[in-house]
Amino acid sequence: MTHHENFTSISSTKILSQFNLKLSLFEDKKVWAIGGGKGGVGKSFLCANIAIELAAMGSKVIAIDLDLGGANLHTCLGQKIPEHTLSDYFSKKVLDIKEILTPTDHENLSLISGAQDELAIANLKSSNKNNFLHDLKNLDADYIIFDLGAGTSLNTLDFFISADVGILATLPEPTSIENTYRFLKSCFFRTVQLSENFHKISHLLKKVSQGKITNISMSPVEVLNEIKSIDPQIYDELKVELDKMNYYLVMNQVRSFSEEKLGYSIEKICKKYFGFPVNYLGQISYDPAVWQSIRVKKSLLQRYPNSNSASELKELVTKLYQKELL
Repeated sequence: MTHHENFTSISSTKILSQFNLKLSLFEDKKVWAIGGGKGGVGKSFLCANIAIELAAMGSKVIAIDLDLGGANLHTCLGQKIPEHTLSDYFSKKVLDIKEILTPTDHENLSLISGAQDELAIANLKSSNKNNFLHDLKNLDADYIIFDLGAGTSLNTLDFFISADVGILATLPEPTSIENTYRFLKSCFFRTVQLSENFHKISHLLKKVSQGKITNISMSPVEVLNEIKSIDPQIYDELKVELDKMNYYLVMNQVRSFSEEKLGYSIEKICKKYFGFPVNYLGQISYDPAVWQSIRVKKSLLQRYPNSNSASELKELVTKLYQKELL
């Protein structure tokens, strides 16, 4: 059974009883999630340095490693493996999430490290996710940054679409871009799947679940138009949820001007194909300073603050910070 076929075979009643996206809508803090369909595109690198820069700007920040079973955010932040991690939290060895909150060497920045030793934690029950998001409300922070794992597991999708801002990291390579489209398509499915009227439109989703960008199968935006012709009220309700998708794209390891501009092409294709915008935030150029900082287990902004890539990263954070204040 494929991932999308699994989506269309679950009843909306069961889903809604399991996961509530609205739990993450905090009044006193913002949640930014770093995701992407492919491993090795720099999600942890981006998460660490975005968190560091926000903290340097004076915000209280908590970086959370949600790459469950493959956590390495602590390394990108230049920290040792914390004594307590999400393994302790999800296994109930620690009852208060504040007990796994670890200070870092960076002022205003704390870390919650991902699971290190229990691979089963990578497949969380929805009740665990609900409780986790609920407990985050009690943490003292202006920003919470999620570092998500690769792929399109329900854990990854749920945490990504529940965030106030979703940041997609990709590389200027065909496989990485294809996986970015696949990730966005899965976000579309999961958002629609969580709607109250999912059972009325599941047959239409089967069409788009089998489609690809390059063939004649129905695209997500065409499915939405079909839903609109059948039941305008359901369409309006879905559009409300889809319009909440606040996604940005970062092109990492850019080596040329044409690769830099590739992000704008992806932005146009997403708008046409998915029916919701994915804003191209900008690029991080290929820079030896990045892998050199990772090799010595330091953050880029800490080890090479005057490098070209560090300047680009600071610019991206400033741009996103200002956009989200509007």
